[in-house]
Amino acid sequence: METGEDKQGLRKILDLTRMISMAILTIHLYLSCYQAFVEWGLTSQLMERLCKNLARLEIFVGLFKPKLAALVCLLISLIGASGKKDEKSKWKSIVAYLLCGLMVYGLSFLVFYLHVAISMVAGLYIGLTATGYLLMLAGGTRLSRLIRLNLNKDIFNRNNETFPQEERLLENEYSVNLPAKYNYKGKVRDSWINVINPFRGMLIAGTPGAGKSYFVIRHIIEQHLRKGFSMFLYDFKFDDLSKLTYNKLLKYYRNYKVKPKFFVICLDEIYHRSNPLEPDSMEDITDAAESARTMYDGG
Repeated sequence: METGEDKQGLRKILDLTRMISMAILTIHLYLSCYQAFVEWGLTSQLMERLCKNLARLEIFVGLFKPKLAALVCLLISLIGASGKKDEKSKWKSIVAYLLCGLMVYGLSFLVFYLHVAISMVAGLYIGLTATGYLLMLAGGTRLSRLIRLNLNKDIFNRNNETFPQEERLLENEYSVNLPAKYNYKGKVRDSWINVINPFRGMLIAGTPGAGKSYFVIRHIIEQHLRKGFSMFLYDFKFDDLSKLTYNKLLKYYRNYKVKPKFFVICLDEIYHRSNPLEPDSMEDITDAAESARTMYDGG
């Protein structure tokens, strides 16, 4: 699966290739215009030693080999370039960028036939070569983006709006792990929603019938009972979740070191009894009536 890390790694490789292209072109300009750099005072012993070693390489021999190598690296770096979004980008403007850049870049060597000062020849050659290179870079970036857009048949941009999600099961002694599915580039893939620390709080929101109990609550009940938790369950639709909890408790009963008991407090039908009131705080029948009304009516 192509993930964000894969795209980031590819982008780094393309950026490195573009930097190599620029480095080759810069070294070529320095070697081919060395006399001008001497006049400008832009040389040093370290640079001279480095340039002597580089000049022996086959790639830097002549005017065309290094420029061709820089151009090839530039083309490779443009293969995966996303480019800048521009609604005005058309084929004509892109072709104009590329042709003008290629002509200026390829024919810039003609300035060496001019009978002018060396510094002027060097300045013209560097300027024309750099201009042609930048024009090809701009045109190639736009061309790469335009090709990618034309090859994309997803007119509603649904595929580009999808993204990789967590497919690993990250589980610990407290976690809640919800199985899920998601769509990524036209394929339905399995994923996990990992709540590593549920003690920080969970909010489950949804309209009636949205599936909160089925997709979330039942997994929380089962997983926490499997891990040996005690549980206080408020079953609003009694006895749906109560039956589920009881059956899961029987299933994972052996996981408990201290064997649990199951109690049901129902105000309509008595299963078990529980007194949440403190008897010592009720001195007469009025206190008992007030407490009972508070429990039943909520006020």
